[in-house]
Amino acid sequence: MLIVSFVAQNRIHIIIKNIKMNYQETLDWMFAQLPMFQRKGQAAYKANLDNTLKLDAYFGHPHKSFKTVHVAGTNGKGSVSHFLASCLQEAGYKVGLYTSPHLKDFRERININGEHVSEQFVIDFIGDNEQLFSEIRPSFFEMTVAMAFNYFAQEEVDYAIIETGLGGRLDSTNIILPELSVITNISLDHTALLGDSLSQIALEKAGIIKAGIPVVVGEYQEEIASVFINKSEETSSQIRFADKELRVENSVASLKERALDIYRGNELRIKSLRSSLVGVYQEKNIITVLIALDNLRHSLEKLSDENILSGFKNVVKNTGMLGRWQILNEKPIIVCDTAHNEAGVKCVLEQLKSVAYNKLHIVFGMVNDKSIEMILSMMPKDATYYFTKASIPRALDENELERIAIKCDLYGKTYPDVTTAVVAAKEAAGEDDLIYIGGSTFIVAEVV
Repeated sequence: MLIVSFVAQNRIHIIIKNIKMNYQETLDWMFAQLPMFQRKGQAAYKANLDNTLKLDAYFGHPHKSFKTVHVAGTNGKGSVSHFLASCLQEAGYKVGLYTSPHLKDFRERININGEHVSEQFVIDFIGDNEQLFSEIRPSFFEMTVAMAFNYFAQEEVDYAIIETGLGGRLDSTNIILPELSVITNISLDHTALLGDSLSQIALEKAGIIKAGIPVVVGEYQEEIASVFINKSEETSSQIRFADKELRVENSVASLKERALDIYRGNELRIKSLRSSLVGVYQEKNIITVLIALDNLRHSLEKLSDENILSGFKNVVKNTGMLGRWQILNEKPIIVCDTAHNEAGVKCVLEQLKSVAYNKLHIVFGMVNDKSIEMILSMMPKDATYYFTKASIPRALDENELERIAIKCDLYGKTYPDVTTAVVAAKEAAGEDDLIYIGGSTFIVAEVV
């Protein structure tokens, strides 16, 4: 496919001639021609569903041919989505999984039973619909959602677990009528787009609650619970708060596995549930998934308790999940995590306290639309820092990051790219030290 751009009357026009691109050329075109929040930030956000609805109508409403579960929330929605997919997969269902953003390869966003969408499907979907895209000019995310729904319909999945991108109410995924809506939790993130208070953000996330469709909320947060309760009453939707029904005790983790006991009231319901996602914050996600599966049991005839236990234990193997408290090395311990907002970073810092090490080295980079000083003020002051930046336009310059960090009594050196920073940390670390890599999804993407 040959793309020729020209400017006329202050509008950009794109002529696409019918020459087939290869996979990398297709991705380059998608990233370059269509807005992508992952790279460009706020400018890529579309505050309506107009294009999504046009694409959905054009393709014949493919999402209506399979059952779905819709997952939103500030933190944990990716992990919850992967857990759900893994449990259903263990039960023998053909399960689609749509998540974002990707870390290494665009195809991570669209999976069936742990297998990425093929490169050829991506090439053909873009190439075969060139006229449509030139007319509608969808955003990157709008086009990707359409691609996922078409792929899942073509492959005849039984269920698809659909994670929202931003918010919920105006998210491109919010055209589905799911079997269940899941909202993990609410904290401050993407405030320029979703609102600068928890209640405003909660209202956006609550937008995935549909008439008569049950909803599971992972965490009961006193200041915003009424937002979800009111929305569920308005839509006549049954609502359950997972942490009001279940709790975790005796949680023990090694570098490769976490085991925990699940209680309902004083009754032990599951002894030593094991998960290959070991972060302490996964405890909240696990009880959210358990309540979600309880809601779905009436329509999941093949799902057994054994499938659920296997789904948690094998989630990384089943779905290929990356970047959630992922151990990259053991001597020294090198761990990365995609936590990138205040609530997520707080959980990671709690996790760090549970690991024995001699000295702490932190390879850290951020994007320029986060609460930078607030997050840096939370970081350990006794660590050695390696300030760096990811290879995206939104990345905060490493020297600017260091300047703000010094105000928070954090000290180290700057490095122009992630690889250089990681090499420096490895050279400085002893066998009993710990190297943590994070601050941004895009930093992690360059090391996993």
